[in-house]
Amino acid sequence: MYRFLVSIFIASILFLVACNSPFVSKNKGYPSIAFPQKSYQVFNQEGYPYTFEYPVYAQIDNNVNYFGASKKTDSWINIHFPTMGATLYISYSKIKAQQLDTLIKDAYTFANNHNSRASFIADSLFANEQGVEGVFFHIGGDVATSYQFFLTDSTTHFFRGALYIDTTPNEDSLAPVNAFLYQDLKHLVNTFRWK
Repeated sequence: MYRFLVSIFIASILFLVACNSPFVSKNKGYPSIAFPQKSYQVFNQEGYPYTFEYPVYAQIDNNVNYFGASKKTDSWINIHFPTMGATLYISYSKIKAQQLDTLIKDAYTFANNHNSRASFIADSLFANEQGVEGVFFHIGGDVATSYQFFLTDSTTHFFRGALYIDTTPNEDSLAPVNAFLYQDLKHLVNTFRWK
């Protein structure tokens, strides 16, 4: 009986000590994001067969590795948006004989890889003022990438981009960031030209 009372006493003391921390309410909602002012600069580095405008708050990384192989000589780049934790991964291919259909099919496959989580995938054809043509993919839902695109001249060049945000996909919380970056992607595509 004595052991039982001592056990109850010790358990009561531990319960009272463990429960004396003050209550802190949990914030509801997501933090506000301060977006930078839109301003663009030209990417026109020697050795790259393309040029375009990209935001001044983005950083170009041309030391790209793909499964351990350097792609710098293949004109691949990454455009980082450090304040938003996003990266636009860009690949480039010189079109070989009878390869255009394969590259286009691959671009559609990469977009459709998100079918299991996507609520929709919309693709739209476009051509900018410089005569560059391509397809822009908008992928809705809790997916890793909301926007992908490819650009081509149908004979020599094939340029593909995919935007990824470095966080767990949540369409609602990422909507402001995706909307902001969508404008930058459209600007890049509209100012894009082959050299």
